[in-house]
Amino acid sequence: MEDFFTNNSVCVSVEAPAENLVQEIAYDGQEVFQLPLTLSENLTKQAHKIDWIKREDDDNDDDTHSATVTTEKKVEEDSKKADFQTSSWPWDSVRNKLRSALTEVCVLADVLVIAKDKRYMVLDPVQQEQPDQRQLAQLFSKKRGLTAAANILLHGAERLKISQSDTARAKSNQDFHLELLRLRQSWTLKKIGNSILGDLSYKSAGSRFYQTGIFEVTKSEDPDQELSLETTSENQSKQSMIKVTIPPELGGTAYIQVTIQKDQDILCTTNVNLLHTSLIHSDPSRDANPWTSKLEAAQNVLFCKELFSQLAREAVQLQAAIPHMVVGNQITASLFPGIQLSIHFQSSYSAGVDKRQLVSNNSTSLVAKVDHNYILEHSLHQLLRQVHLNNVGQPVPHPSSAPLGPTKRRRLAGPHAYDRDELLLMTKNESILEQIIRQGQHVVLRLRTMFVIDSIAREIRDPLIISHWNVLNSPTLSCVKIIIMTHGYDTLQRTALVVHVGEKTLKCVCRDGRVLQMSYEPQELRDLILCQISQHQINAVQSLARFLGWHVASSSAHLGLGPVEPLGNASSCILSSPSGNRILSVRCGPQAAQPQVYLSTYPRHDTEKNKVLTDIRWEQLNTRYEEVRLEKIEGRNFLSRMELLMASLTCRLPMNWE
Repeated sequence: MEDFFTNNSVCVSVEAPAENLVQEIAYDGQEVFQLPLTLSENLTKQAHKIDWIKREDDDNDDDTHSATVTTEKKVEEDSKKADFQTSSWPWDSVRNKLRSALTEVCVLADVLVIAKDKRYMVLDPVQQEQPDQRQLAQLFSKKRGLTAAANILLHGAERLKISQSDTARAKSNQDFHLELLRLRQSWTLKKIGNSILGDLSYKSAGSRFYQTGIFEVTKSEDPDQELSLETTSENQSKQSMIKVTIPPELGGTAYIQVTIQKDQDILCTTNVNLLHTSLIHSDPSRDANPWTSKLEAAQNVLFCKELFSQLAREAVQLQAAIPHMVVGNQITASLFPGIQLSIHFQSSYSAGVDKRQLVSNNSTSLVAKVDHNYILEHSLHQLLRQVHLNNVGQPVPHPSSAPLGPTKRRRLAGPHAYDRDELLLMTKNESILEQIIRQGQHVVLRLRTMFVIDSIAREIRDPLIISHWNVLNSPTLSCVKIIIMTHGYDTLQRTALVVHVGEKTLKCVCRDGRVLQMSYEPQELRDLILCQISQHQINAVQSLARFLGWHVASSSAHLGLGPVEPLGNASSCILSSPSGNRILSVRCGPQAAQPQVYLSTYPRHDTEKNKVLTDIRWEQLNTRYEEVRLEKIEGRNFLSRMELLMASLTCRLPMNWE
């Protein structure tokens, strides 16, 4: 609505304020105004202002309206006053109520007339239009609020970052020196100029390898990135502030494989390196540093290279009956006729060896093969540690004033009055390859001994053969105790013998004190065990006969009668019953499946009685023996059958064993 006034040719515009009332004020200071009313809402507002009680004739006459109002006021005053007075007409209250009811009905009738006529009012619900939200203005206001909040957060984050970087820089310098101290505790470091260098070689142990093994230690270029925590699926590890640079020739993985084979069959194999021992015996605090595994892997490569170079040099210098061969990365030596020792150097950077192939070969040799010999692996590592220990320092006690050159045995040569030959033996030092060959020969001989004992135990079920290997052995000497006994009669008779397994010979100590020297041939040990089994059967029968009351007439461990045994000599014994009328002859040979038993009885019908000799035992010297079929007698083994046989012969019952 606009009104225009002209005064002295000046136009003045007067309009209602367009700005509505403020509905709310947001947290960012933005004011939300109340929306203007629509036409329908304005009409509804104006309709609420209509006085529906007012009559139509009162609208035309203002005076009458004022008079009516005055009259009504007087009536109200009179009614108010009449409330306090007693009504003169009894039906006055009823009349007033009927009048008010009539007035309400008239008003209701007028409302219904207006409602039915659409010219006056429409009571249908009108859908309210969507108010204009002024999206662009709200967007700008929200953007200004978010920008202000973001600036506050960025300013605070920048201050925190600056504070953290200062703290991290100070902490990085402290962590660098702490890790450098830990590095110096395990590795040899020295400062040359502005660089810190370390040494991985074994020069302190008398190494003659050309590879220096120098590595460089520097500080990480990005301390913030190095100090960041990287979360893994298992744990959280902090990266090191030290950066270690190793020579490229010491990278990758390497190990030395020692294999003992007979023709094309592999008897046993093992691997020699430093990684598994370092992982088992290392400090857990050192494993958290990434440079620890890197330096240990590099030292393992250097160790394998230096060891193989030393072994190759010794293989060329040694003079053996069968010369050793060095071809490329492989050294071949002869242990026994037809059995060879092969030492192979495996590396990811070797010529003609692929890294994937190395990983696959390493996994198959370490996991898939069942012939991995852990005893040989332990003895080889023990040998290398002993060589390193002897090279590093002299054994104690040693004199404080004398030089450390002479060994302990040479220092004791004077007090012990050693001769020239013993002094010459002291000057001879055994090389590493010779010691490895001796250990390989012992491993082969021990495997042969195990195979012979196990094969005889499988073949012969009566008597039982039990072997006990000594746990505490040396790399070149083992000991096994063999016990021969019969099931159910182990307390009656036991035959024990001890076999010392050396490098090329076997030494057997029997129960009777005899000491037998044997070569590396497995047949000699087999023959000895078979002879011991034969003697065990004869000794067990004699012990059983004494327990049952029989008499042992004679016994021989080397019987010269009967068929000639292809191996050794047969053993025999003659047993006499308590009454003397039964004689049993037992013969057992090393190659016999089971012992042979012969029976002789007295008196016999085919012989004449001697009137001169009164003792019947002398009359049975020339009697004929009959063989007893032991397989027809019940019993689980030989001694149980002999026990049943001697018990039946003692009771003097006529028996026919044929």
